[in-house]
Amino acid sequence: MVKIRSMKINYRILSLLLLIPVFYSCQSDIDKAADVISEEGFEKHVKELGSDAYMGRKPFTEGEEKTLEYLEQEYKKLGLEPGNNESFYQDVPMVQVTVEPSTTIDFTIAGSSFSLDYKNDWVASSRRIVKKTFLDNVEVVFAGYGIVAPEYDWNDYAGFDPSGKLVVVLVNDPGFGTENKDFFNGNAMTYYGRWTYKYEEAARQGAAGLLIVHQTAQAGYPWSVVHNGAVVPKLYLEPDDGYKNRCSVEGWLTKQATEKLFDAAGKDLDELMNKAKKPGFSAEYLNMTASLDITCEFKYNKSKNILGLIRGSKRPDEVIIYTAHWDHFGIGAPVDGDSIYNGAVDNGTSLAWMMEIAKAFRELKEPPLRTVVFLATTAEEQGLLGAKYYVENPVFPLNKTVADINNDLMLPMGRMKDVMVTGYGQNELEDYVARVAKKQDRYIFPDPNPETGMFYRADHFAFARAGVPALFVRGNCDHREKGKEYAAKIEKDYLMNHYHKPADEYDPETWDFSGLVEDAQLLFEVGLELANDTLFPEWKEGSEFKALREGYMKEKN
Repeated sequence: MVKIRSMKINYRILSLLLLIPVFYSCQSDIDKAADVISEEGFEKHVKELGSDAYMGRKPFTEGEEKTLEYLEQEYKKLGLEPGNNESFYQDVPMVQVTVEPSTTIDFTIAGSSFSLDYKNDWVASSRRIVKKTFLDNVEVVFAGYGIVAPEYDWNDYAGFDPSGKLVVVLVNDPGFGTENKDFFNGNAMTYYGRWTYKYEEAARQGAAGLLIVHQTAQAGYPWSVVHNGAVVPKLYLEPDDGYKNRCSVEGWLTKQATEKLFDAAGKDLDELMNKAKKPGFSAEYLNMTASLDITCEFKYNKSKNILGLIRGSKRPDEVIIYTAHWDHFGIGAPVDGDSIYNGAVDNGTSLAWMMEIAKAFRELKEPPLRTVVFLATTAEEQGLLGAKYYVENPVFPLNKTVADINNDLMLPMGRMKDVMVTGYGQNELEDYVARVAKKQDRYIFPDPNPETGMFYRADHFAFARAGVPALFVRGNCDHREKGKEYAAKIEKDYLMNHYHKPADEYDPETWDFSGLVEDAQLLFEVGLELANDTLFPEWKEGSEFKALREGYMKEKN
């Protein structure tokens, strides 16, 4: 008996020993594939796509045509198959709206009047498909944060009828500045804090118009970003109903202009802002009326998402999707004599990241078991429109879509210790990241500025909102040699001086792509693990997307 038992043990050991070469061969193949991701590859794509020749890569322009031509050529060089049947493209029908608001908003109170100036004090647009829309002496009401959140027993619209009124609300949500995770997720912005939600809710409530009070810390970006985005033609997905269900006016007020407005009404803005943070807040009538008009011109056209794929060898109907948006703001208002909004960081770096990952997948000796898709989306800067259109019209069914791995705005500042997870705690994908990060001697770091709502501001959110587990991670906060203060300084400088400005240009003197290479290698391995797995990662308990995903996955099974 002893001899037989000993033989069994030896057979097990022998079996394990025989597997070791297979394991190391497989790992060697992965490492070899990851090694083709290079700084030179990043530089090539960013230098090209961030150049003036692409005219800021705005949809509906010659810049779009050149961008798509470049991406298609690169997809073909990489050996990717067309991702939409026989085509690399998915048409995205949109309407471009050019608005010309009146030069002022005119307010009347107690028989006297005063005005706020367009651009300096406020900006506004309308997505209604009509040539002229207006507010004519409509009542003005302050409605706190403009939020209806039953799970928090919160309703800023309770007790008054906003129909036909101009509603003024605060950006972000009442949890801003708190550490109470049970109160609107504390300092981490919820979707209730995003401007997109506030416009949607105001429309559901029947308001004639909505103006959001801008504050830099609460919004996550300065007034210049709001201003620059508002004064150029805007894009929307082509509607079936002409957006009749939206407010006539959607816009922003500066904090200073709002103070003027409330002073004229005999109200203390700071006092009302403090009240608005507390449960039971009641909307405050300003006892004034407002008038303005907006003239609109429309242009219908089709922009394009572009997608290529590596077909899975065993389960080709199950897909992992990498996403990065190709668009930026085109040619706009000059800043220091430069009018081309190049978008080298936003989002040239992420397009390069995605193509370098595709290159690594093509280097593998054996294709992955599941299909891997590389999707460059249009009109992200206009409200995640290309990604939104894709999930509403998916090439691959959402219940067969394993995950979306997205990136955006990757700062080329060198190697990082951290892997920053935007939306930390949402789903199991971050557990895959943590395992691979250890191999790079890196650690998971939750987004230190969750109050800016970045989880809701990039293409992965369109997938998340449709229930697909989505990931947005990159090294961002802890420089391997210079530490956290240095990284924070670089990020702050970018956001204040380059973000959504012509100054977002390729800089060969200061840029260091080594950290982006490691990010790409990390997320290549994460994607490969998912592509060779049989599991579908899930949303974690407490995620607002969990129930939706479970619903249609049960139907699949």
